[in-house]
Amino acid sequence: MAHSAERAGKRKGAFWCLRAVAAAALAMAVNACALPQQGEPRAGAVSGPVSKWPSEPAHGNRHMIAAAHPLAARAGREILRSGGSAVDAAIAAQMVLTLVEPQSSGIGGGGFMLHYAAESGEVSVYDGRETAPKAANPYMFLDGRGEPRAFADVAPGGISVAVPGLLRLLEMAHKEHGRLPWAKLFEPAIELAEKGFAVSPRLHKSVAGDKHLKSFAPTAAYFFTSGGKPKAAGTVLVNKPLAEALRRIAEHGADAFYHGPIAKDIVKAVNGAKRNPGGMTVDDLASYEAKKREAVCLFYRVWLACGAPPPSAGGIATLQILGILQRYDLAAMEPGSTEAVHLIAEASRLAFADRDTYIADPDFVPVPTAGMLDPGYLGLRAKEISLTESLGVAAPGMPAVGADLGPAPDGAAHGLSTTHVSVIDADGNAVSMTTSIETVFGSRLMVRGFLLNNQMTDFSFLPNKDGAPVVNRIAAGKRPLSSMAPTLVLDGQGRMVMAVGSPGGSWIIGYVAKTIVAVLDWKLNIQEAINLANFSNRNGVTELERNTPLVALKAALEKLGHEIRIEPLISGLHGIVVTGEGLTGGADPRRQGVAFGD
Repeated sequence: MAHSAERAGKRKGAFWCLRAVAAAALAMAVNACALPQQGEPRAGAVSGPVSKWPSEPAHGNRHMIAAAHPLAARAGREILRSGGSAVDAAIAAQMVLTLVEPQSSGIGGGGFMLHYAAESGEVSVYDGRETAPKAANPYMFLDGRGEPRAFADVAPGGISVAVPGLLRLLEMAHKEHGRLPWAKLFEPAIELAEKGFAVSPRLHKSVAGDKHLKSFAPTAAYFFTSGGKPKAAGTVLVNKPLAEALRRIAEHGADAFYHGPIAKDIVKAVNGAKRNPGGMTVDDLASYEAKKREAVCLFYRVWLACGAPPPSAGGIATLQILGILQRYDLAAMEPGSTEAVHLIAEASRLAFADRDTYIADPDFVPVPTAGMLDPGYLGLRAKEISLTESLGVAAPGMPAVGADLGPAPDGAAHGLSTTHVSVIDADGNAVSMTTSIETVFGSRLMVRGFLLNNQMTDFSFLPNKDGAPVVNRIAAGKRPLSSMAPTLVLDGQGRMVMAVGSPGGSWIIGYVAKTIVAVLDWKLNIQEAINLANFSNRNGVTELERNTPLVALKAALEKLGHEIRIEPLISGLHGIVVTGEGLTGGADPRRQGVAFGD
């Protein structure tokens, strides 16, 4: 939804005011806290949980892209080499990801994009989060006794499908920041879909581990052999239906998806699903709108970090963690130390207590965004942290709340189905974009070669709790709560420093916060920061990444009162950092992504 010229002018003016304040107030501190130059990693840095992981980032002087599959990153780089913008490259990469990483994202889902315009210094947010169909209601995931149905019971099939928003997001961003023709951006994906691509080991493992793909004829035929075995890694998959769908969208724009034959096929698949049929209509698709929103931003030491606003909780929660931590000298602590993990976990407890209480679709629920990011409020929250004892389960704060709001628990937090793309183009424009179809393979419903999301399960299954309506309850046209946290970091003069994000469900927030701290405070290069062992606290158990040095902290953290659980914590971080010597890019070795620069 485009802003009026007056509102856009006010937003831009406010941003430039922030830049001026930052430059004046922090100029003397910038040099002391500057990012490390290439080849200057922090002494004693933990390079990662697996010694064979590469610690050296990709390098580039002109442009850089980091994405979740080599074919997607390669497509984005070719667009950049052809003079395309950061938005152009992100679109090309995402179309390829729809094909080669179908378990994670695609045109049947949605997402959030942050864009930095180098010429103006403006940060914009494009919201392509899915919406609930008009037939949706707050009680649709309750059983006959009024109890929430199990996630695995409702995710497969039509009832879990929300109206996809990704293509409207990409089209809106392209109209404002694209440089190459829309159709050209689809060419790499169309060619790959027609010629075929090799099944990756990760895709094969995802297919083999899924219990529901065989329940639906299109996915059974596409992902399995005639003998019912998952197609082996290296098998060439051809997807001509997707090639034809992308060709239509390339020629006619996003309208080709939201109107006409493709839209009718989506509705038919949702409503005719043999399991959990839904109630989507062609009007649900035709009326979908992406929205342009104002970024949420907060100063962290000498930097300005910006994220996506509600209905994503990722931006606010990540910024709250940083705002609380700013009271502590993290630079004096070693990465992966008990002290550092304790502090970051405690800050995360406080952020998640607020997240789970206050954040939902702002078009339906008043969200106290300004209060949650007020430095004074975050200073009070920081005082709740003890260096010698864990908070346990933290209570939410009172960030200038103007409504009686009930807690907003997630329907389910699954993260293997999301992806992230970071891009910086030759003019210095940047994109940080996270997209998803929710759980692995989404609803398992395939239409014209792409999978439909199951994002309805990101709403709260319980409409009420403790006598109050849950803020993330289901409503027709509403966007479900998300933890996607695409992030951009600027310096005190408003210049681009970092673009980063990750998949991972509600764990995303911890992954992104860890990486930002590792780069800004611990001076790790972006690849080292991504490699750094993951840990998370979502206002409960403190989780430490399995098979990493952090496991050795278990006893020390338990002595501080943490309940510890050892988990895989498989992030998919992709980031780019601007240094004095150019661009550096990193991709998460826990998955199959790469960073390419020229």
